[in-house]
Amino acid sequence: MNRIGIEKMIVGKTKRQRFIRHNSPKPRKFGASLKRCIRCGTQRGHIAKYGLNVCRRCFREIAKKINFQKNM
Repeated sequence: MNRIGIEKMIVGKTKRQRFIRHNSPKPRKFGASLKRCIRCGTQRGHIAKYGLNVCRRCFREIAKKINFQKNM
């Protein structure tokens, strides 16, 4: 079985650089991949409102410290 990968490409420095350049993920300017929790780094359950930028799990831990109260 013929696999293509960086570890298999021992042919030359320029060929390896070209492979890395064309197969690396492109930098994102917007979207879910840029929204991360500042505490744990997860992308799921992100709360950006009021400039919090934390996930819902971290928010529950720090809500009392930053004086958020549950309205009923």
